[in-house]
Amino acid sequence: MADTYTPPVYGTGVKATIQRIGGHLAGMIMPNIGAFIAWGLITALFIPTGWLPNEGLAALVDPMIKVLLPVLIAYTGGRMVHGQRGAVVGAVAAMGVVVGADVPMFLGAMIIGPLTAWILKYVDKFAEARTRAGFEMLVDNFSAGIIGGAMAVAGVLGIGPVVQVITTGAGNAVDWLVGNGLLPFASLLIEPAKVLFLNNAINHGVLGPLGVAQAADTGKSILFMLESNPGPGLGLLLAFMFFGPRAMRPSAPPAMIIHFLGGIHEIYFPYVLMKPRLILAVIGGGAAGVFTFMITGAGLVATPSPGSIFAYLAVTPRGGLLASLAGIAVATAVSFVLAALLLGFGRGEKEEPADDAPEPQSATAGEQSANGEPAREETQTRTAAKEA
Repeated sequence: MADTYTPPVYGTGVKATIQRIGGHLAGMIMPNIGAFIAWGLITALFIPTGWLPNEGLAALVDPMIKVLLPVLIAYTGGRMVHGQRGAVVGAVAAMGVVVGADVPMFLGAMIIGPLTAWILKYVDKFAEARTRAGFEMLVDNFSAGIIGGAMAVAGVLGIGPVVQVITTGAGNAVDWLVGNGLLPFASLLIEPAKVLFLNNAINHGVLGPLGVAQAADTGKSILFMLESNPGPGLGLLLAFMFFGPRAMRPSAPPAMIIHFLGGIHEIYFPYVLMKPRLILAVIGGGAAGVFTFMITGAGLVATPSPGSIFAYLAVTPRGGLLASLAGIAVATAVSFVLAALLLGFGRGEKEEPADDAPEPQSATAGEQSANGEPAREETQTRTAAKEA
């Protein structure tokens, strides 16, 4: 569920609302990361440009990315809204967006799965008090079947084509950035959206499908590397470890392990939200990494999910290892330097009080009478203590 992978969000402001939406989107993706890893490994190994090319096993790649993964996402989203019944109708409805478009429908699945479960939830509430005893199973099954089937048809005729138009528009924008050598500027949008917990929606909903289409033509795609690069987050956490608030410094090393080795980028988002100016550091690191990927001709054969160094190495094509590592290293260095500058190299942090530092006096001890003498009650207390 969403609250298993992202911090709980409180409040009703715009930022809280965006964070809450991002958390729900992440909640649909994160439980299915194992399926993404399985698809990524099969892709990296068995496609014609993979490590162990095999035409028969490579036939698994297309059905998994176009059918299995969207259905799993919709199933999880429906379960978040209305339990097992919501999961079933969400999966049924997802088949509509899968059939209604030629591109992987991650974004469409994120929409139609929870939406179908939400509709069934309110239909169940309406029918619960109006169903005669003994007819509950009949009503439950038929209501789920009718709603799931109707939403599948709606997915074929409406949601699928609309999402494909949106994805095509995003693809055209990315192609324009690539064609004009401006792809590093994509970090101006990607990095702030990541911090608002929209990283999985961006990576798997927009960049992933576009990268799949590009990799099908060229054997690799730089689009898989735009959001998933662990370098910017690693550089930020390094800066926090050396120059951040003293109370936060001990938390940075374990966060780096979770982020860089485990691929859970959400671990560094609260650090940026705590000091919003640090968004400039991750933007700079992300742009520098993308620029390095461009000039070295880097690319991956599939989405590195989760975005750990191990996932990167697993989906790196033959001959591309040095280019991938160079982009990660440059992004880390630039993010670290910028974050250190924005943190003032720790100059603004107060030293922790020494163990033998004098304790502050109480307010009573500091009270003075109008003529400068200590307060009467305090004087009497001290005199009694001395006599004792």
